[in-house]
Amino acid sequence: MMELFLNATSPYARLVRVVVLEKDLAEAVTLRWCDPWADEAALLDANPAGRIPALTTEDGSTLSESILIAVYLDGLGDRAPLIPDACRAFVLHLAGLGQALMDTAFTTVINRKHHGHQADDSLLGQRRWRAIQRLLSRLDNELADKAGASVTLGDIAVAVALEYLTFRLPETAWQEHWPGLAAWHHNMAKRHSIARTAFQ
Repeated sequence: MMELFLNATSPYARLVRVVVLEKDLAEAVTLRWCDPWADEAALLDANPAGRIPALTTEDGSTLSESILIAVYLDGLGDRAPLIPDACRAFVLHLAGLGQALMDTAFTTVINRKHHGHQADDSLLGQRRWRAIQRLLSRLDNELADKAGASVTLGDIAVAVALEYLTFRLPETAWQEHWPGLAAWHHNMAKRHSIARTAFQ
């Protein structure tokens, strides 16, 4: 049995939870809910950096970083791969954009937590906001007309990042400004894996 350290508000942990469900691995993974700010011994043993998610595999190996955990899980089970060989480069490209959006939004939230909203006015804060706008614009261009029954790791990363924006930075109003991207996300949000892992 594998063990996944996570909490309910981390976009990185949610990405991995979605992958677990998409790969039909829920019965093989025990969810270990924890507070990454509390320096819990079990989490630090799995990931000395104290960050979530962290995965302990069946052979006792410990993995950190959401995309790396997702790649590992994609090699398990009988479900179709989330990184298909036929479009590997594009899927990884899309996953990178989703990860970048997630990182930028998460850093904004953490800086506000510790320094207040004035953190947005700093040089780095303004740079983060510009990055969010550019990423949303690029994703709108690349996903507005994309449709298909299959889902990839790239789709998952982008969908989770967008939902994190809605959860923590609703003032971005991305659905209003990028309606093509909003339409794409509307279809992704119908998936069981996305609905079941909603932020709390």
